[in-house]
Amino acid sequence: MKYTKLQHTDIEVSKICLGTMTWGRQNTEAEGHEQMNYALEQGVNFFDTAELYPVPAHPDRYAHTEKIIGTWFKKNSNRDKVVLASKIAGKADFTKFIRETGFTRESITDAVELSLNRLQTDYIDLYQLHWPDRITNYFGKRGFKYDISDYWQDNIHQILETFRDLIKEGKIRQVGVSNETPWGLMRFLEESKVHATLPRTITIQNPYSLLNRLFEVGLSEIAIREKVGLLAYSPLGFGTLSGKYLGGMSPAASRLSLFPHYSRYSSETAVKATEKYHQLAKTHEMSTVQMALAFVNSRPFVTSTIIGATNLTQLEENIASIDLKLNDEILEGIEAIHNEFPNPAP
Repeated sequence: MKYTKLQHTDIEVSKICLGTMTWGRQNTEAEGHEQMNYALEQGVNFFDTAELYPVPAHPDRYAHTEKIIGTWFKKNSNRDKVVLASKIAGKADFTKFIRETGFTRESITDAVELSLNRLQTDYIDLYQLHWPDRITNYFGKRGFKYDISDYWQDNIHQILETFRDLIKEGKIRQVGVSNETPWGLMRFLEESKVHATLPRTITIQNPYSLLNRLFEVGLSEIAIREKVGLLAYSPLGFGTLSGKYLGGMSPAASRLSLFPHYSRYSSETAVKATEKYHQLAKTHEMSTVQMALAFVNSRPFVTSTIIGATNLTQLEENIASIDLKLNDEILEGIEAIHNEFPNPAP
């Protein structure tokens, strides 16, 4: 395994991060425990979860993923072996069963306390806002469109004050954002620059893959110059880049067969791009999965790549991608495909 540090901290994390959003829905508690055991054995010390998980969100399964991680910590007494990240859900119609307010002091404090209880831990290493509580472009929206009904008042200072107090209490160590825009990330950074007592935002968890490189447009420069690490999620586009959906295939129990409304990686252009990437990998005698992950792993603005798997075979292949280095010929091939099909799945 390869390691790096969360920017501006001494916290060392694996370049591969174990994603958990299927546990409690597509995966049982026993399978979640098995994945954590294997990942830790392979040197993966960075786990990412959220109060919202498993996904798709549902009141009957709310926070089951955090509970699964909590029982694993209790069973193994190994909390000190893991750098743990979690997230508070933003305001949205599909999260009203969690809470109907945005990021208030009360909602953030309550969310942290509940997560700590479920995770059976005294602290969370990295606490993140799952998505902005203002109306903006995330979750597949290509561009920002002003909505006159958006009455959001800038609450970023108040959010950081709340985080500061939770850090002082020892309940969280560092903070990050997720599904954020360049404007939003800079607002958080500038607020902590102007007010030195407020915690600095050290990570941004956004989608990034061969099918969606929009992070490079505005956020990569911020990430590099401001030293904010990208935690890249959906590096395989919900499994699309494995090639298992090519030819109209829909494997039983696969994510897109179970939840077909997650169609952002299934457009005609995305399928054509995936076919090209699949052929490129085949030409160089490697799996498309490992080629796609190795590409993400190698980007200078990526701190860690969040992988997700529903079985150990997938997990083994995903983690092994850390040992693959792409040569110039493959990288040139990737760029040629990207130029032909730029960001087909935002």
